[in-house]
Amino acid sequence: MIDNVVGTAVTLFARAVTGVRGQWQGCAPEARPRVYYANHTSNGDFVLIWTVLPPVLRQNTRPVAGADYWNVNATRRFIADRVFHSVLIDRNPETRKDDPVGQMTHALDAGASLILFPEGTRNMTEQRLLPFKSGLYHLAMARPDVELVPVWLENLNRMMPKGEVFPVPLLCTVTFGAPLTISAQEDKAAFLKRAEAALLASAPSRTPAQ
Repeated sequence: MIDNVVGTAVTLFARAVTGVRGQWQGCAPEARPRVYYANHTSNGDFVLIWTVLPPVLRQNTRPVAGADYWNVNATRRFIADRVFHSVLIDRNPETRKDDPVGQMTHALDAGASLILFPEGTRNMTEQRLLPFKSGLYHLAMARPDVELVPVWLENLNRMMPKGEVFPVPLLCTVTFGAPLTISAQEDKAAFLKRAEAALLASAPSRTPAQ
């Protein structure tokens, strides 16, 4: 019961603060395993994606997040485990016990969708995207039939700029682009380049080029 209450509170708060709206431009929301991969500029990114999903999809969509951040105390662990049902990845190869790709494929095989940020860290630069890490490629190779949906988040980093206490009133949008899958003979560099291009193509036209 408390899990649902907290989850509802999170979605209501996110909508109230950001005015976020979801735009399904390249595909329709469907209740099947997908990987939603997005640009990453704020700690609130996955919350916004999760918030704009229809409730039936939201219940079965799990963000992929760093265990070092979410396991730091009991409150964060509760939110990660009980509210978002996160797939927590140990980002330190020296202490890692589980294979990250194995953790993600296990979730997909169980019928869940994933929210993934292939840049690997928040983009604090002037570039629109940081180079993608290889995780998205290895996940696509492991489950080539799963659709990868590019998701562009607009304005969240400008709504809550670094160093500000109160949000700047800007409308945030979450745009879902056209899904892609990996080709049988596609190498890592070609696939990641295509995935980056698909994500950039999902950005609203009003987004200024950088």
